[in-house]
Amino acid sequence: MTLRNSVKRAAQRVLFHLAIIGPGLITASADNDAPGIATYSMAGSTYGYAFLWMILVVTVGEVVVQEMAARMGATTGKGLADLIRERFGVKVTAFAMFCLLLANFGTTVAQFAGVAAGMELLGISRYLAVPVAALLVWLLVTRGSYTRVEKFLLTLCLCSLSYVVCAFLVHPPWSTVLRQAVTPAFHFETGYVLALLATVGTTITPWGCVYLQASVVDKGGTPQEYRYTRLDVVTGVAFGNVISAFVVICTAATLFVHGIQVETAEQAALALSPLAGPWAKYLFNVGLLGASLLAASVLPLATTYAVCEAFGWERGMNNQPQEAPVFYGLYTGLVALSAAVVLLPGVPLFPLMWLSQTLNAILLPVLLVLMLRLANDAHLMGAYRNRRVTNVLAWGLTGLIVLITLILFTAPL
Repeated sequence: MTLRNSVKRAAQRVLFHLAIIGPGLITASADNDAPGIATYSMAGSTYGYAFLWMILVVTVGEVVVQEMAARMGATTGKGLADLIRERFGVKVTAFAMFCLLLANFGTTVAQFAGVAAGMELLGISRYLAVPVAALLVWLLVTRGSYTRVEKFLLTLCLCSLSYVVCAFLVHPPWSTVLRQAVTPAFHFETGYVLALLATVGTTITPWGCVYLQASVVDKGGTPQEYRYTRLDVVTGVAFGNVISAFVVICTAATLFVHGIQVETAEQAALALSPLAGPWAKYLFNVGLLGASLLAASVLPLATTYAVCEAFGWERGMNNQPQEAPVFYGLYTGLVALSAAVVLLPGVPLFPLMWLSQTLNAILLPVLLVLMLRLANDAHLMGAYRNRRVTNVLAWGLTGLIVLITLILFTAPL
């Protein structure tokens, strides 16, 4: 009887945690998108395990930022763009939305490029794979409720576990991995600085803040239940960055030790095959496809939430298309146009991705300052406004991002 009760209580705890996860896990997992996997693959193949410590640092910063966004959503019942418009006016909101729209469009194109690359590694043409993926993403959102969409996106999050399996297949020296993960190392060279910038930029994103806060509101989060939302955020960030670390471990244990450097996720998958066997290649590719589909679903949603909030239009997946025509119309347009760009011959995808990341770098410090002012507003947040330690960490992170953004624009390529 005692054993049965123990098993029952353990099962209840597992079911409880499964019930509360959602926006936090989806947002953090979507950060490991096609550009993100490319960034971690490049870092692992170029700098080995010496890059792992940076992922620990970024994890702390991401928890601070995402927790602040989730808390504002649960407390106010409003999205971030909605609060910015009410507090700072139309001009500031219009500038932020313009940057977000351009940056998210470029990054959404990158997700469909990731789908194209992943399917071509399996011998399937992009001219078949990309339209099918775009249709799947479109049907998912336009024909489902928030609960159904969330369940599907959470399933896609599980694809990233393939990187964990892949890492164990390549047998890295775990003692070295653990030691370098807690030992800060810095290389004073342009390539390493840019890799650090890319890691921060692909992990802590403006669209992530917007999407998380909007999805907390859409899910019906309340201040009374916020402790569960916070647990979801922290768990999601931890999961997402553990996966990032395993991508670095995979490429460091195989490519770095053989002096092979890659710049894209598909290059990493191809290079893994002769070194670690075909299963490693396919596992790496499963993670790339899952991440690309997840982010291709979430990024247009983040954009449509933000734009509709900013201008007071009806939004939300629990509304029917006729009830929120701008929300669904903008989502449809972003998905269709992004997929079409990938299918155009000769389109320079890398410059487009670079432009999107540059716009993210410009917008993120601005967005963080606005978030900090909102989260410290006693009238708006009441007892849920920022604590001192959160302000110290968040302002410190904002200053660091401003500094590395300046380096981004001044460092020689």
